Amino acid sequence: MRSVSAHRKVVQAAVQLVAARGFDATSMDAIAESSGVSKATIYKHWPDKEALMLELMAEMSGLHSRPKFDSGNVRADMAAVLGYRPEENGETRERIMPHFMAYSARHPAFGRAWRSMVMEPPRRELTHLLKKGIASGQLSNQIDFEVALALLIGPILYRHVFLYKGEADHGDLAAQVVESFWRAWGVRPKQAKKAL
Repeated sequence: MRSVSAHRKVVQAAVQLVAARGFDATSMDAIAESSGVSKATIYKHWPDKEALMLELMAEMSGLHSRPKFDSGNVRADMAAVLGYRPEENGETRERIMPHFMAYSARHPAFGRAWRSMVMEPPRRELTHLLKKGIASGQLSNQIDFEVALALLIGPILYRHVFLYKGEADHGDLAAQVVESFWRAWGVRPKQAKKAL
C-alpha cells in the first residue's frame, strides 16, 4: 500500500511541476523534494525521467481508465472515441501539453513513444469501428484505413494545437467530423423505385 501511495505522490508532484516549470526544468530532484518520496524509491518505479513523464501523460490522458466504445451505434461510437476527454485535470492537461509537444520535437525517440502510447488506443478503436461499419454495410468497403484515420483524427488534433482556450470550436467537432466522414464514405440506401 505504501508503494501505491508513493507512486501517486510522485505522479501528482510531477504533474504540478511540469505544468508550472515545463519538462526540461523539472528535475528528478525537484520531483523527489515536492513529493516527499526519495529518489531511490522513484527510480524503483521509473528507470528515468522520460519513463515518468510517459506515465504522467498516460494518467493525464485517461489511458488507464478509458471506457469501452461499444453502444452498437457505429457513428455515435466513432464520435465518442474522437470526443473522449477525461473529466479530471483538463486545465492542467492544457498547460502541460505544449511542454510535451516541444520536448517531443527535440527528442524524436520520446516523441515516438508518446505518440504511440496516446494515439494507439483511438486508432485501434476507430479501426474496429470502421470494420464494423463496413461489415454492416454502413460504410464503403473501398475505405483506405490509414487515410480514414487521418481524416477522422486530424481535425481533432488541429483543434488541440491551434484553437486556444476561450476560442469557440464551433459546436461538437467530433460529431461534425464523423458526419462529414459519413457523407463521404457512408453507403446510401438505394432509393425505392416509385410506383408507376
